[in-house]
Amino acid sequence: MNGNSGLVDVHAHFTTDGYIDRAKAAGYSEPDGMPESYWPQWSAPRHLELMDQAGIARAILSLSSPGVHFGNDAAARSLAREINETSADIVREHPQRFGHFISLPLPDIDGSLDEIAHGYEDLAADGVIMMTNNAGVRLGDSRLRPVLEELNPRAAVILLHPTSSAGHEQLSFGYPRPMIEFLFDTARTVVDFVLGGAAERYPQLRLIVPHLGGVLPLLTDRVELFRSISGEHWPTPAVTEILGRFYYDLAGTPSAIQIAALNTIARPAQMLYGSDYAWTRHDQVLRAMTTLDGLLDADGDSWRARTTRNANRVLA
Repeated sequence: MNGNSGLVDVHAHFTTDGYIDRAKAAGYSEPDGMPESYWPQWSAPRHLELMDQAGIARAILSLSSPGVHFGNDAAARSLAREINETSADIVREHPQRFGHFISLPLPDIDGSLDEIAHGYEDLAADGVIMMTNNAGVRLGDSRLRPVLEELNPRAAVILLHPTSSAGHEQLSFGYPRPMIEFLFDTARTVVDFVLGGAAERYPQLRLIVPHLGGVLPLLTDRVELFRSISGEHWPTPAVTEILGRFYYDLAGTPSAIQIAALNTIARPAQMLYGSDYAWTRHDQVLRAMTTLDGLLDADGDSWRARTTRNANRVLA
């Protein structure tokens, strides 16, 4: 397998021992409510083994939830720099197989601006990964305007990734947050990004919404209805039109119902492949791909070829 054939995976994660140690020291022993044993021990050889078996030519690495900011700006800047240098080193060692989305020490704005410049100018970043909230600060929040104003002229690719929100103890009822709450936190952030006008202010951004859009496709008509009767002045384009400009990865647990829902807001040209490895285990990745084979190839067009064409266009 090489970088000239096979899938492009836009939603793939890595970890380092040092990162896990710091996350645990900051109180994240059970990541987003998952058992401590679920922390993935990532390595390039194991990832490449999966990629070769699954027919994945290239994976764009990123750091998943809980991100790099554990309450201290200086420590978050240092950790973001370390993580981004590490992923850049991995790409240099395997330039045909890996790319990377850099992490930002949000909600620290100045540190994030520095990291964007370093990532794009020195580390050949393919884009950035941003959590659905950063200590409650979401993508469309006015406090993030300097960051989006820096990314917009670069036509930056932003992989949006869910994380735990404030009040998750009451919202999740003690269940792991990725089970249900991650999908709703994604919807909160995207809806706010649209209704707050940020999607219109920064039209060059290429936003990737994860997990087949989560619950977002099911909420679109309801959001449109309530913005029309609220009396407030919303952006002119319909919600569905704006959502149709974003990209959606197929990571997670694809099903016929999810695919049908996603088709209501996204064209085939907006869909990208994502494995969610290494948080999604090797066998689960392969099972999800078999499911996609059954769901998306019925029309005779290969979803693998289609999503790879889309990814190459987005990442160009």
